Amino acid sequence: MTTTPNNFLGLEDEYSALAQAGVLVLPLPFEATVSYSGGTAAGPAAIIAASQQVELYDREYDREPALAYGVHTLPAPELPDEPTAAVETIRAAVASAARTGKLVVGLGGEHTVSVGVGRGLLDALGGALTVVQLDAHSDLRDEYEETPYSHACIARRLLDAPEVEQVLQLGIRSVCPEEVAFVRAHPDRACVWYAEAVHDGSWRDDFIARVRGKRVFLTIDVDGLDPAVVPATGTPEPDGLTWTEALDILRTLTAHATVVGMDCVELAPAPGLHMADFAVAKLVYKAISYVILSPNRHSAPG
Repeated sequence: MTTTPNNFLGLEDEYSALAQAGVLVLPLPFEATVSYSGGTAAGPAAIIAASQQVELYDREYDREPALAYGVHTLPAPELPDEPTAAVETIRAAVASAARTGKLVVGLGGEHTVSVGVGRGLLDALGGALTVVQLDAHSDLRDEYEETPYSHACIARRLLDAPEVEQVLQLGIRSVCPEEVAFVRAHPDRACVWYAEAVHDGSWRDDFIARVRGKRVFLTIDVDGLDPAVVPATGTPEPDGLTWTEALDILRTLTAHATVVGMDCVELAPAPGLHMADFAVAKLVYKAISYVILSPNRHSAPG
């Protein structure tokens, strides 16, 4: 009986060995500041397990893209329970991985991990960075439940770095007055396309203008998608992105910008809802293929 390798996409050594792989998947099972329903610490393992059931053949490319670029799954770092310390641990792990020149893909875990991922990319790669965020929530609070490193503050913490030129958010359905005021006061650094703008297509031209030629950290909070696609998440919101809309955003982004790192967060696996695990695993695979196979990646500035 053949045993599927326990790595992202279940790839054999020929396609998953560190030396040959162009992509490094980094599990980040951190969960400390969730404010509604928990379970995100189990997200990385669930995504990896579900990915082993995803067909490698992609009709959009008429081939098995993963076999062209290769994916190596790194061990999860030991993460402390305290958010600030966890962010620094993730930052160091991501920086080390990104210095190899391979695409780093973080799997959360709660959204706080993205602060460490973004800072690690900056440490390794230098230069300016644009953050593109698919999400139901803006996460622009300066502090939430007595910590500035809450999952509700990640966009604000990323903007603390002057090298982060802008955060561009798509699919948002839930904001607070503080976040609305921040976006209005900083239109050059924060831009929100609410879900209705994605649904009616009015996001596209302005989004392309803002990402064209930029280096991008892509962060996907799975609650950005509608609960019909991903019901297993801690803070679901109705009227989210459809599968088709999410892929359209990713295609548009990678056609006009260079994604230098990405993560996918906030899956909270639940019994009987394994379709959510599968959808997220497939979305991560599609996103990786768009990033790696985009001509922009091969012409990225140093």
